[in-house]
Amino acid sequence: MAPMVHGLEAEYYGKVKFSFLDADDPNTQSFQRTLGFVYQPEFYLLDADGNVLKKLVGFISEDDFRNLFNSYLQ
Repeated sequence: MAPMVHGLEAEYYGKVKFSFLDADDPNTQSFQRTLGFVYQPEFYLLDADGNVLKKLVGFISEDDFRNLFNSYLQ
């Protein structure tokens, strides 16, 4: 999924900020616990204040990501 997500990151540059958490990185463990991370892959759409707007678990299609982003960008 990484190539697709990186492509979306380029497509939505300046509109959606992408951050990547490595499940094995001890520096992100606290944030992962805050989000409730339990499965890989997981995706979180956060607002500008860091509030979780949407949590997605498992495979998500490129079109589903686009629809989600566009619904919040309107």
